[in-house]
Amino acid sequence: MKAAIYARYSTDKQREASIEDQFTICTRCAEREELEVSQRYSDDGVSGSTPVARRAGGARLLMDAFNGRFDVLIVEGLDRLSRDQVEQEQLVRRLEHRGIVIIGVADSYDSRMGGRKIMRGVRGLINEMFLDDLRHKTHRGQAGQVERGYAAGGKSYGYDIVRDHLGSKYQINDVQAGWVRWIFGRYAEGWSVQRIAHELNARKVPSPRASTWVVSAIYGSPNKGSGILNNCLYQGLYIWNRSQWVKDPDTGKRQRVDRPREDWREIQVPELRIVDEDLWQTVRKRIDGRLPGRKQGAPVRTLFGGLMACPYCGGAIVAINSRLYGCANRKDRGPTVCKGIHFKRETADKNLLETLRDELLSPAAQEQMRRQVQAIIAERQRSSAADGAAAAGRRKELDGEIQRLVDAIASIGASQALADRLRAAEVERGQLAASKPRAGGDGPSAGEIGKRIKKTMANLESALAADVQQARILVAELYGKIDVVAEGENIYAEYNNAAEKLLLASSGMSLKLVAGAGFEPTTFGL
Repeated sequence: MKAAIYARYSTDKQREASIEDQFTICTRCAEREELEVSQRYSDDGVSGSTPVARRAGGARLLMDAFNGRFDVLIVEGLDRLSRDQVEQEQLVRRLEHRGIVIIGVADSYDSRMGGRKIMRGVRGLINEMFLDDLRHKTHRGQAGQVERGYAAGGKSYGYDIVRDHLGSKYQINDVQAGWVRWIFGRYAEGWSVQRIAHELNARKVPSPRASTWVVSAIYGSPNKGSGILNNCLYQGLYIWNRSQWVKDPDTGKRQRVDRPREDWREIQVPELRIVDEDLWQTVRKRIDGRLPGRKQGAPVRTLFGGLMACPYCGGAIVAINSRLYGCANRKDRGPTVCKGIHFKRETADKNLLETLRDELLSPAAQEQMRRQVQAIIAERQRSSAADGAAAAGRRKELDGEIQRLVDAIASIGASQALADRLRAAEVERGQLAASKPRAGGDGPSAGEIGKRIKKTMANLESALAADVQQARILVAELYGKIDVVAEGENIYAEYNNAAEKLLLASSGMSLKLVAGAGFEPTTFGL
């Protein structure tokens, strides 16, 4: 039998050599079990609360497990897989369902044991309680550091982190602080955030993440206090405990959630002020919308925005205004990052939707949709028939129960309990009689299904516009990755792994589908 070993260490409690130590322990176990170790997986410095599928080594482990590349998984303990009780249980069940034996060396877990479920449940609960206790102690320690005048958060642009034997403190970085004042000054003068980002990139000013400047890094979120323009530390106010990270049980992703305002710790640190009060208040007034000339508007929602890629930088092509699609990097970061590309939204949407309609109206696609719709209808009819049989059986039971209740009332007299039971049985009997299942032949014919599909395709724009979010998912699945290609004065969209090519924009008088297998050439006016 082939065995795999998985090792993980967390930066919180362990050292890097722990990976090799775990491999050694697990290898000895494999030797005792006379197993051949064929695969080794590891994750360095990854918390046990991180989902296995989102770890580099963990993702490879799952892929190989589901492809049958090993029969036994050996770990130092089940907590190496996950410290989250629910995820650990789901993962172990998925692996064991595929016949994979799991051995935990340190906690003596063996999926071949009879009492493994009880042991697994207890160990999972202990591991999760360990994480909860660790979070509580970490938070308590950070609170103490804040009270002693030390920093308990991450690095902030404009400051350096200076460490001593007791902790870390912020210290103003003069160069970065100068650029903070410059950003505040330009915004107070009326510059747009895009213009500020463009100018910073043109001057090759390093961004907070050592990349290029983008709008979100400057403006951030006023509600969350993120972004250069909303950082209260520049005002000399340090806010700690403003938010926390909570894992969504449905997605496994962490979400930032604001704490109640009364839980915030606000500490005045005038020595860390970078922006004077007048400039700070001027910027706040503009952000809060109290200055004239500020325009409000909701984000533009489009079918194809974000699904196309720029030919020059690979970034997303989005709706840059109500008329045009363009490169998001060019819009947010400036021409020094990407020279950009733009073309008319109306023309691009029309051509892409016409191509989509032609594909969906092809005989092969029509036949496939008819088969799928008929399968759904047949399944519903089978379900309806089963429900009808169950309802008939229940009606027969209720008829008998009603008769027995009537006989009981006639024999011993009416009581509140018997009257209530009789009334409830009669109500349920009436509801079942009123809800008769559809007959098996009530479904639409194949011809009717085809007519309905063609009617929907004729109004494709309206059908997709009814639910843009769901429509975008559908469009992404049908087109796949859409690469925008610039060739001379023409702009094309390549999709289906470059097998299809559609003209999006041209200096000529017409647009048409070019070399698209399975599509008829179509001409549209500009």
